[in-house]
Amino acid sequence: MSDSYIKSGKLPEFPLWNKMRENRNVISFDLELTARCNNNCRHCYINLPANDNEAGRKELTFDKIKEIADEAVALGAFWCLITGGEPLLRNDFEDIYIALKKKGLFLSVFTNAVPVKEKHIELFKKYPPRDIEISVYGVTKETYEKVTRISGSFEKFIRGVNLLLNSGVKVRFKAMALRSNVHELPEIAEFCRKNTKDYFRFDPQLHLRFDGNLKRNEEIKSERLSPEEIVLLEKSDTERFQSLEKDCDRLINPQFCNINCNHLFHCGAGNGSFNVSYDGYFRLCSSLWHPDCIYDLKTGSLTEAWKYFVPKVRSMTSGRREFLEKCRKCPVINLCMWCPAHSYLETGKLDEPVDVFCKTAHARAETLNKAF
Repeated sequence: MSDSYIKSGKLPEFPLWNKMRENRNVISFDLELTARCNNNCRHCYINLPANDNEAGRKELTFDKIKEIADEAVALGAFWCLITGGEPLLRNDFEDIYIALKKKGLFLSVFTNAVPVKEKHIELFKKYPPRDIEISVYGVTKETYEKVTRISGSFEKFIRGVNLLLNSGVKVRFKAMALRSNVHELPEIAEFCRKNTKDYFRFDPQLHLRFDGNLKRNEEIKSERLSPEEIVLLEKSDTERFQSLEKDCDRLINPQFCNINCNHLFHCGAGNGSFNVSYDGYFRLCSSLWHPDCIYDLKTGSLTEAWKYFVPKVRSMTSGRREFLEKCRKCPVINLCMWCPAHSYLETGKLDEPVDVFCKTAHARAETLNKAF
């Protein structure tokens, strides 16, 4: 008898993974349970106050969430990310979590850990998630609460983290690189890598608000690091810099050598995954809020959105000369934070170059060139 079958391996290593992508099966989906959050972070692109009654009324009902999940599973989905806002703020979080689990889905949960209570620990121990990813904004009270702007949040954060770590569930950490916490990032990285089960990641990309709030957008911009600071930070983190070196593809992304292609979407948005907003809008990815790129699941079905709307969005093209000449032909586009979704949030257009992203890409390229 042959013993050539796969006994174990990472998900992307299985041939079935690629076959599902080729057949346009759904693999995973992100489910935003709420836009509300207990924190008021300076850099956040979605958070609304925890007691925002209007936002609460817009949230998908338990029954609608089950309906969407049923369709997603029928389309092939086996992995769901539960996110927000802060998803643990939903009074029916436990009911939603169990319902999704019973559909056979692997579940990941994004949380800031502040609202974690013993009841959540009991839930996660009884029905283990694939992983729980915690956002870390600082490892001192001063820094953490400077970001969250909520007095007492740091103490609750530490309590929630300890509850999760002591429960034995798989915990991961991530951090945003902000003007308000950049001085503490080495300590944040040390804390996260010491406690995480497998990896820690930090993100210097701050994109603008989904709701277009001008005042909050200015706060986000004020928290952004300069391209030079981003590169210096990445270079000082050995793990991060090695990843850039490994994945930069010698600073050339082959698909961008085809200068005659004017399609907007060359990313993975809508290829095996999708996002559902807290108020029921289907998107190819969480950041894609252009009116032509969202589908209302309250008036249509997920199956229709996946089979017909996704191909329609991915077939969108650009005739903007500046974009085609500057971005589509750029040899360091794979080091850039630009994409149609972020372009729209920054400029109101899907095909507008974004200067700050461009400068960051070229600063990265210059540093990597010196390293080769």
